[in-house]
Amino acid sequence: MEPLRTQRLILRNWEDRDRELFHRINADETVMEFFPMRRNRAESDELLDRLAAGIDRDGFGFAAAEIADTGECIGFVGIVRTDLEPFIPKGTMEIGWRLAPEYWGKGYVTEAAEAWLAFAFDVVGDDEVVSFAVWNNLRSTAVMQRLGMRHDPSGDFDHPRVPDTHPELKRHLLYRLSRSQWQERKKAAN
Repeated sequence: MEPLRTQRLILRNWEDRDRELFHRINADETVMEFFPMRRNRAESDELLDRLAAGIDRDGFGFAAAEIADTGECIGFVGIVRTDLEPFIPKGTMEIGWRLAPEYWGKGYVTEAAEAWLAFAFDVVGDDEVVSFAVWNNLRSTAVMQRLGMRHDPSGDFDHPRVPDTHPELKRHLLYRLSRSQWQERKKAAN
């Protein structure tokens, strides 16, 4: 993938130098509060390799977010094709993120997500982008709202990959953003 650049970030494919940070965020109790598992180093490395291969194949994915001024990887923000039928049609574009906690509250996710929305709508040509989070994950749903995404209560679902051992993490809220809503938001901002 050709790296995407924002005011403060470079969104790029994963590199070996990112492995330590990637493992840290996938094992961190705070970052993974709304996920039923924590990944060990081998599991994190395997996931990073899968994400990198997907980005090589598709030209997009959950990509490394790097601070342009320092070259420091802070986590990921990106878009992928979902596979959560029957809740979300296979191939629907999903936007997601995960940052190390010391970078929260600085607007990095919103900044990067705006670039990915432009990519999804203008380059890939999708008509809709979705995002979802555990029902009480207020940090993530606040980002979705800042991006102009709208909650679709009729699409809320119990995530099929969350084990029954974690019932409090099953219920997910679905947010949607159509191309026309995104275009209207862009016009209003200019």
